[in-house]
Amino acid sequence: MTNAAIAFDVPDLAARAESASQFELDQLPFGVILLDDHGNVRFYSETEARLSGYGQLPLGQNLFALSCLGSDAFRGRIERARANGAVDLTFDFAGDYKDPNRTMHVRVQTARNGGLWLFIARAGGAQAHNPAA
Repeated sequence: MTNAAIAFDVPDLAARAESASQFELDQLPFGVILLDDHGNVRFYSETEARLSGYGQLPLGQNLFALSCLGSDAFRGRIERARANGAVDLTFDFAGDYKDPNRTMHVRVQTARNGGLWLFIARAGGAQAHNPAA
C-alpha cells in the first residue's frame, strides 16, 4: 500500500489504516492514533509524536488523561458520537500538546476491534485534504 492510498479524506480511512503496516502509518504526513475501548493508546505514529510535540510514544496510557484531549470539546464529542454506534466523525479542534493555539483537523473512525482510530492533521503542517484521493 502506498501513502497516496491512505489519504486523510478517503471515506474508508480506518480500513486502509488497518491494512497498512506500522512503518507505512509512521510515514504518513498526518498523525495516527489507535485507541482501545477504554481510550488507552495501542498505536501512536511517529508523525503524531513529532508534530504534536509530545515526542513520546504513550503506549498503554489513556490518551484523554494526557492533555486537553480529555475535555468535553474533544473527548465528549467523540463519546457522544460513539453512543450512537459506529463512529465516522470529522471536526476541527484548537489546542495541541506543543501549541495550544494550533488548529487540528481530526477524523475519528471506529476500529475493527471496537476501539477508535484518530487521524490528526495540523494547520501549517500536513495537508488534511488530498484532492487526488
